[in-house]
Amino acid sequence: MTATACRIGMFGLGLFCAATAPALAQDLELEEVVVSAGRTPLGAEKVGRAYTVITGEDLERSQTRYLADALRKVPGVSVSRTGSVGGLTQVRLRGSEANHVLVLIDGVEVSSSSSGEFDFGGLQVADVERIEVLRGPQSALYGSNAASGVIHIITKGGVRDGYEVSGRTEVGTDRTWLGAVDLRGGGENFDLALSGAFRRTDGFNLSDYGSEKDGDRNLNLYGKGAWDLSETFRLDANLRYVDRKSDTDDQDYRFPPTPTEGQVIDTPGYNATREFSGGVGASWSLFEDRFVQKTRFELTDVERRGYGSGSENGNHDRRYHASYQGTFAFETPEFLSAAHSLTGAVEWEQETFRNTHPGTPSQVPTRSRDLFGYVAEYRGEFYDNLFISGALRFDQNDDFKNALTYSASAAYLVPETGTRFHASIGTGVTNPTFFEQFGFIPSSFIGNPNLRPEKNFGWDIGIEQKFWEDRLVADVTYFNERLEDEIQTRYLPGWVSTPVNLDGTSRRQGVEVALGVDLTENLHAKVSYTYLDATEPSGLEEVRRPRHSGSLGLVYGFDEGRGNLFLDAVYNGRMQDLEFIPSTPWTRVTLDQYWLVNVGADYQLSDHVQLFGRVENLFDQDYQEVYGYNTQGLTAFVGLKGTF
Repeated sequence: MTATACRIGMFGLGLFCAATAPALAQDLELEEVVVSAGRTPLGAEKVGRAYTVITGEDLERSQTRYLADALRKVPGVSVSRTGSVGGLTQVRLRGSEANHVLVLIDGVEVSSSSSGEFDFGGLQVADVERIEVLRGPQSALYGSNAASGVIHIITKGGVRDGYEVSGRTEVGTDRTWLGAVDLRGGGENFDLALSGAFRRTDGFNLSDYGSEKDGDRNLNLYGKGAWDLSETFRLDANLRYVDRKSDTDDQDYRFPPTPTEGQVIDTPGYNATREFSGGVGASWSLFEDRFVQKTRFELTDVERRGYGSGSENGNHDRRYHASYQGTFAFETPEFLSAAHSLTGAVEWEQETFRNTHPGTPSQVPTRSRDLFGYVAEYRGEFYDNLFISGALRFDQNDDFKNALTYSASAAYLVPETGTRFHASIGTGVTNPTFFEQFGFIPSSFIGNPNLRPEKNFGWDIGIEQKFWEDRLVADVTYFNERLEDEIQTRYLPGWVSTPVNLDGTSRRQGVEVALGVDLTENLHAKVSYTYLDATEPSGLEEVRRPRHSGSLGLVYGFDEGRGNLFLDAVYNGRMQDLEFIPSTPWTRVTLDQYWLVNVGADYQLSDHVQLFGRVENLFDQDYQEVYGYNTQGLTAFVGLKGTF
């Protein structure tokens, strides 16, 4: 692992690379690290869990501007967006619901406590260093909401003994403009990074009924810093602020029914969202880095207000999180030539929810709930080719039954053949959301305080194989998951609905394939494919989960590396959705398959200035990710990037 990667590991989770066994420190200096693979960073080849890493360089080469678009190319991931950028965007892993996916930014959970999920519609990638996606139940490591996996976004940190300034601007279709700036610097014992990105667009019409354009305005600000008070004691902090406003259209639920019942129609609606998240932490290394302690406090604050169908709505969510963690590493060279690490952690979390437009006195009070979590993790490395890990977690909930979750994983290397076997097993839990528990819309959606947490059991097994002198790497993984007590909305007489736990088991299984190959010295290809079979207890297919999905990416470098050409193609197979017509709310429709193709190029005009451009949705594909909502056709962008 490079020094830069080591800083990522330390800063992303506030830990030193030396938290692993000392005997492995030399090896870790040379290999990639997966920050999210455990309670401490772990070398990529030693990870038994199914994972994908997207680097900042990958995002730059493909000119990706929104994180959700990068996730479309990850095996096992399904993305559903209402319209264009800025619209509500849900991300699912292996057929799960969006609130079964834990989303972290620099280690801070950023999902809304009201819905339990993170809206990816406003997350730009201007300051992203890397994205790590862990698939499969991870609640033993991360608690509730990690029932099907974790998406961890790590932003760029500062640089020591120097500085770097970069900026980017681009213009494009629909009067779109983007401006971004990134400042990074530091001294001998500290570093600091500040960045901001602003994007606006007039947008296009989301509805088939009318001509009103629906635009978006989005501001993202980031800050990150670290300070070494001594050789063994370190402080770090990070913050994120988002202010965005997106125009929306509503589905027609008027009574008596109209010819456009259930369809999206033009309205002067909007959603305005303000998000703040941040954390401060300290890490302390003792006994020549054999014992590393970490303490951290984090805050997430999300305030949303919306207007649609003649009424206002909104909510204010807040999450406080405090934790202590200690990791002890030791070796037993005479016994199995092994190195070990033991980690223990204690966490406290409080979530609050307030309805900012209460319709009745019952909706006025702020609701809150607390959780205490206790975690133990063991990690062992044997004969430099067998790597195992196991974790156990106990959560004390004040509103729900206490939960015990576990996970285990293993990776085995065969260096002579370039083969790596990996497997994992575990359980996950997702507590009901505040919306599901309390409702807060008594005229149409009634909460259910008797809901049980959803419980997931899953396992996977796979093989990674290198070919062609390591120029081709292929990974194939089979997964199988079983979800109990799935929460689903039930419609009652009078167009009123309420959430209930379903009887029976929701089943998910499938195959994930990832392939990367250097076709020539200058041409690199990446391919992904997912087969997914996800069903409800009744046997019906889960909505918005395509059975077949995949991607192809090509990057060609020319003129001795001064320029790049790229092509990205994303395939989304047929999938089902609901019409949401009040009189027949469970009527299903089939959304057609589609291909999205983006092409672009960049060229380094000088040591400091780069010219770039791209075309998105090259073939002007007409498609829907959510029933009734139009999506954007062909768009084109051109811009400049400067680095000093």
